[in-house]
Amino acid sequence: MYIFDRHCQCIYYHDWHRGHTAKAAFDQHNDPLASHHSGGGSTTTTTTMADPRQGMNMSLEEEGKLVYGVVYSLRNLVKKLGKSHDGFIAYKTSHYKLHYYETLTGLKFVLNSDPGVESLQSALRQIYTQIYVELVVKNPLASTNLSSGMPVNPETMGAEGFRNGVDRFVRSLTMFDTL
Repeated sequence: MYIFDRHCQCIYYHDWHRGHTAKAAFDQHNDPLASHHSGGGSTTTTTTMADPRQGMNMSLEEEGKLVYGVVYSLRNLVKKLGKSHDGFIAYKTSHYKLHYYETLTGLKFVLNSDPGVESLQSALRQIYTQIYVELVVKNPLASTNLSSGMPVNPETMGAEGFRNGVDRFVRSLTMFDTL
């Protein structure tokens, strides 16, 4: 799962099936809190992943940029071609399905799953409204970032609660094994 802010920065990444753990998304804002976690057993090392289908190595930062580029392009294409106001919510290939939810504030939630999984847009909306808003936005420490125009990073603002809440919620989904 990826969360992108309105400035196109990946502010959160979590993968349940490729061996990566939840981490501060690439720590591009040089936030010292983003690279230090207390307990929880998660790591923040930047690793290189190998895609066995394509035989190429790609850093998590490069992957995040690629995912954002795909989402941005498809969203704009759907807006130009479509007449409905629903817009882009998912796309499917023979290997995976990308689920997308965008908030009114410009946050973009992206989750990849097995191609046979039904739409997860409502699940992404729940992650935003019940976990992100409650544990990140309503966090009093986040107000300093909001007033300075800096994006609110869930890894530093309520990190443990947010990370654990997302993990519990996604694992509770009936299609978890296919994500």
